[in-house]
Amino acid sequence: MKIPPFSELFSPFPSVVRRPAAWELPVTLLRASALELAILAGHLVLYPGGITKERPAPGLPPETATLPTEGRSRRPVLLLHGFVDNRSVFVLLRRSLARHGWRHLESLNFSPLTSDIRLAAEVLGRHIEEVCARTGHREVDIVGHSLGGLIARYYVQRLSGDSRVRTLVTMGTPHAGTAAVPLASAHPVVRQMRPGSDLIEELREPAPGCRTRFVSFWSDLDQVMSPVDAARVDHPDLIAQNVGVTGIGHLALPVHPAVAAGIRYVLEHDDEPADLAESAEWAGSGTERAGDRTDGAISVA
Repeated sequence: MKIPPFSELFSPFPSVVRRPAAWELPVTLLRASALELAILAGHLVLYPGGITKERPAPGLPPETATLPTEGRSRRPVLLLHGFVDNRSVFVLLRRSLARHGWRHLESLNFSPLTSDIRLAAEVLGRHIEEVCARTGHREVDIVGHSLGGLIARYYVQRLSGDSRVRTLVTMGTPHAGTAAVPLASAHPVVRQMRPGSDLIEELREPAPGCRTRFVSFWSDLDQVMSPVDAARVDHPDLIAQNVGVTGIGHLALPVHPAVAAGIRYVLEHDDEPADLAESAEWAGSGTERAGDRTDGAISVA
């Protein structure tokens, strides 16, 4: 099986392939729930190893990161975890990127005591400046899961981070706010992720001239997003594409090989999506599914 061509996944028009039939939904949900539990169990094992701060990679001139087959340097990729998580969530994605030629990969752990997304975005900005100074690159790419994507978006959109971030990929990020897990609202960061919060409304404000390209992977079975399409980027001033993923939940997004294949493709091709219409296909697994109001769709069920 193959993932649909990039041109179809990022077409401005909905795909013409079908959604799961009604009788398929319980089976798909059960399978996705079992996968979420398995991933959670594995993540709990890896979690202690990700608590400590990552040691910075030694400074490398950009030319040392050039792939022999590509003949060009790849920007550093910064991986940002979600709420009450750490860099261990990216073990598989990081391995996938490294195996395909990305040499400068970094994860930034946010303090569990973080109480303001705006302050976390300032920390991110300082870290990016340090990465650029150390590597000699003028720009970075960011991959953020859940809260990590929202922190990165605030940095890009509100703190002039678009001068440093070429592409921002988010997975299961509450761009429109999420109403899931009401009891968690006791935490100030969770309150900032609620629909209608001051921070979410701030991100709705005009962002003329924003240069960063946004690509959002969102899942129809993401139980942390309520509603599920809250993980879509919907802003008239942003260069954004949304890819709907069918058949997996919130925790599976940063570890599933089909999503990893999509992320690799996005990071490798930093052209405008329209210019990529006939350039290549993703290499991975998955079948085509339709999605209402999606720019593309992947099924991994």
